[in-house]
Amino acid sequence: MLDQPAPELELPATGSKTFRLADAKGRTLVLYFYPKDNTPGCTTEGQQFRDLYPEFQKHRCDVYGISRDSLKSHEGFKSKMSFPFELLSDSEESACKLFDVIKMKNMYGKKVRGIERSTFVVDARGVVRREWRGVKVPGHVQEVLEFVKTLQ
Repeated sequence: MLDQPAPELELPATGSKTFRLADAKGRTLVLYFYPKDNTPGCTTEGQQFRDLYPEFQKHRCDVYGISRDSLKSHEGFKSKMSFPFELLSDSEESACKLFDVIKMKNMYGKKVRGIERSTFVVDARGVVRREWRGVKVPGHVQEVLEFVKTLQ
C-alpha cells in the first residue's frame, strides 16, 4: 500500500456529510483507524489529534477518525470530546478491509476480531506516503504531525 494510490473510499461522516477520498485531492489526509468510541485509548488518541489539529491545518492536512461505530455513536463522541474533525462510520468494514486493519486480538483471554489501531498519511496527490500499524497512543500524534511537515 505504501507509495501506491490510496484505495477509493466513500463513507458516511459526522455532520451529515459523506467522505469521498477523491474529493480530498489537493490536501494531505490523515486517516486514523481506532477500535471504539468512548474507550480510554481511543479517547486519548482523538484528544491528541484535536489538540494538534490547528498544526495539521497549517500544513494543509485534514484529519479523519474511522471506526466501525455507528454515526449516532460518532456524533456523541465527537460532541463530547469537541473534535474539530469528522469521524467516519465503517460499520460494513469496507475501509477496514481496503486498509487491512481488521485483526484477531486478545480481549480478556478471548480472541475477538477488531480494528488494529493504525494511521495512514495520504499526500495531496492521493498516494499513501506513510503507515503506522499496531499504534501505541503516547507520542503517536506528534510523530504523525512531524511526518506531515516533511511533505510540504
